[in-house]
Parts: sequence; structure tokens; C-alpha cells
Amino acid sequence: MDAVNDAANNTAESVPGPPSTGSARTEREPRNKTGSRLYPRVTSFRSRRGALTATQQQSWARMWPAIGREVADEPLDAAAWFGREAPLVVEIGCGTGTATAAMAQAEPHLNLIGIEVYRPGLAQLVQRIEREQIDNIRLLRGDAVDVLENMVAAESLTGVRVFFPDPWPKARHHKRRLLQPATFALIANRLKPGGVLHVATDHADYAEHIAAVGAEEPLLKGLNEATGGVSADHRDSAPIGFERPVTKFEGKAHRAGSAITELIWGKIEL
Repeated sequence: MDAVNDAANNTAESVPGPPSTGSARTEREPRNKTGSRLYPRVTSFRSRRGALTATQQQSWARMWPAIGREVADEPLDAAAWFGREAPLVVEIGCGTGTATAAMAQAEPHLNLIGIEVYRPGLAQLVQRIEREQIDNIRLLRGDAVDVLENMVAAESLTGVRVFFPDPWPKARHHKRRLLQPATFALIANRLKPGGVLHVATDHADYAEHIAAVGAEEPLLKGLNEATGGVSADHRDSAPIGFERPVTKFEGKAHRAGSAITELIWGKIEL
């Protein structure tokens, strides 16, 4: 795919508090009268704020009721939301969404849900969806782990994409990293047999961590060289493409001399 501009997953915002572990809950966490968690999870995203421009606000008002929702503790009926049955792919941390839009246009046969907490970033994507009339994207604003835990059914996803998650480079912050064993287990549970998890990072230490954790997940097998597979053996048969637009964030990483690591797994078909 051609190079595009995107803020990627480092443009997220959060409420101060401990980070998301990504672990599946067997019981609902206690909530107060407003519906907020009394004991928030550790979250894997940074706090960021920003206001919408007037044109963004207008586009948001026109489009969001149809294509966007806040994350909630209720099952998602994707077929009804998209108005069609199609393979469902989730992108965690879609940022400003230029890459999301490019991939949706390249894969019109897929239903794509982008998850992001940063509203101004989502607003940029909403504008592009409206301007270019992209009809196979829907958006969720909130914590991706909540989406996977509460809104997505087991074995319902054809793909999960996590591009440039925050590496939280300081050792004391590693617990905030999204891709921990519990999150891998949750993603594997939500993928259909043969479904694909595609991760990209420019942080060498995080890449090693992700590769090691992914190798321990029994429901996943490596599909490319970084995960112990051979991409040429799976590229043509995989249900989602392995190609990924080059984002603005990634371009900065290239200029800084950072290597990009692609890690791709498939769910074992029993």
C-alpha cells in the first residue's frame, strides 16, 4: 500500500488510574451509581485531550450516530450495525485513522471496527469516512479490552490488528503494556479458527516481549518469520491481508533509524 499519514496508536487518551491488564473478567467489576468502575484497571494508553474544530464537530454530528458508539458492557450485533454479514476485523488504537481508511478501501469485503479513545483523532477519521463515502468502517470510543471482554463474542473475529501500541519503555511501566499474556489469551478466544492477529511495533524491546508472549499462547501459531512461520506460505490464503499502509508515525520511526517488526499469528484450526 502507498504511504499514508496516521497518528497510529500513540494518540490515545485515558482517565488517570491504573492500566488495563487485558485479563478477561469472570465477574463484573463493581460499579458506582454513575456506572464507573470503583476499581479501574491499569490502562495501556496515555492521557491526551483535544477539542474538535468546527468542521469536525459538524461532521461528527452528522456521522457519529450511524457509524460510532461509546464502548459499553453489552454485546455488539455487528451484522445489524453494518447492515450486512461480512468477516469482522477489529483495529485496536486506530489513531487518526488514515491507515484504517486505506485498509478499509483496499478490503471492501471486510467489516472493520476501529477502537480509539482520542476523540479528535476519531473525528479526523469520521471526516474522511464522510468525504470518501467509506461504508465498511464503524468506530468505538473507549478501552479496547472492554470491547473484547464485553462486546465481542468468542470466535467471532476474522482479524485483530494492533499497530504501534504504546511501548511504555520504562521498566516500572511495563505492566501498562497492552500485549500481555492475558490479552493474547483474550484475543485468541475472540478469533475464529484461522483468524489472524497482526501486530507492528518500532520498539525492539517491546517486539521481543510481544514475540515471547505470543509464542506461549497455545491457540496461536506463527504465520511470518518474526513469529517462527513463513509468510509466503500463508499470505495468499490468510483471510485478511498482511500488507499495511506506512503511517506518518512509522515514517518518523524509519527516519530515526528504528526497525519495524511485524508479528503475525493465526488461530489454530482444531
